[in-house]
Amino acid sequence: MKVHGRHYRTIWLKVGDARTVQLIDQRALPHEFIVEEVRTVAEAARAIAEMHVRGAGLIGATAGYGMYLAAIESTDPDWLRRACETLKATRPTAVNLAWAVDRQLAAILSAADKVAAARATAAQIADEDADFCRRLGEHGLPLIAAISVRKAGAPVNILTHCNAGWLAFVDHGSATAPIYAAHDAGLAVHVWVDETRPRNQGSKLTAWELAQHGVPHTLIVDNAGGYLMQRGEVDLVLVGTDRTTRTGDVANKIGTYLKALAAHDNAVPFYVALPSSSFDWQMRDGLREIPIEDRGAAEVKLIDGWRDGARAEVLIAPTDSPAANPGFDITPSRLVTALITERGVCAASEAAITALFPEHAVQSR
Repeated sequence: MKVHGRHYRTIWLKVGDARTVQLIDQRALPHEFIVEEVRTVAEAARAIAEMHVRGAGLIGATAGYGMYLAAIESTDPDWLRRACETLKATRPTAVNLAWAVDRQLAAILSAADKVAAARATAAQIADEDADFCRRLGEHGLPLIAAISVRKAGAPVNILTHCNAGWLAFVDHGSATAPIYAAHDAGLAVHVWVDETRPRNQGSKLTAWELAQHGVPHTLIVDNAGGYLMQRGEVDLVLVGTDRTTRTGDVANKIGTYLKALAAHDNAVPFYVALPSSSFDWQMRDGLREIPIEDRGAAEVKLIDGWRDGARAEVLIAPTDSPAANPGFDITPSRLVTALITERGVCAASEAAITALFPEHAVQSR
């Protein structure tokens, strides 16, 4: 992705200082572009927990680099295991987090040069994430192109929820990858961007990165999506996921389930784009098994923005009113038209998923 014409990934090692990880502090966007420097595993954990970084793929990549920083601090196996648990505890819903940390721990403990192994594995995790997301774009592009043909070249209207873009991964994004691919191929696309309360990742992040890439878009309040579908102004819904079961149940930002219901009622295709690192191969029943993160009431009762050149926070609810803040919901597989993966597009069913990923098929005894 380019920012003001310069290519960036969302996380990288500082040039000339391999002991420092640099990342984009997403809390400041869209008003300021700040590169944060992280030097310890504790700082990496804080960046994940406090959402300096967010999004399934980027959380995983940050955790991977966090384990690299842990190895720089100490290669004692007990210390590394404690670092592993510290990172895992930061965000329970995103499966990429545990996947990346476990992969790092195994690589470090089995290597003679543990720091070198940790650095190489962190880079591999980041590079794979970027490559897989690029391939999501390749596989999702024909879905948009087919609608463009049916509409005789008129803009294809795509509804998103939350941010599953470049900022949520290392590069390209998941749900945005097909959009960027279509735009770059010369297809006319237009994106309806859900604001995505309570943290407004749509209005702050998705709208910003679409603008950086020159993709036509319109910001809407979360509850406008169903109305637009009723009016025939949405051609497809395209979202990401923080964890998807082997049977195709999808955990994504709170509000995704309601979009899936509206899409189903209005015969609008509902696609979920994900790299394979976002599958939880151990889970079958998303509603019963996927842990849902409960976040603080302040995110619901306070809203931040930009006023007179500085960040400002405003109370929008009575001080003494309690607030619930589940971070995610579960969209059952029956409401998902198809999954877009780095290996291709498939139905949201165990049979179809494991046909693409046979190494995760359950072996009969």
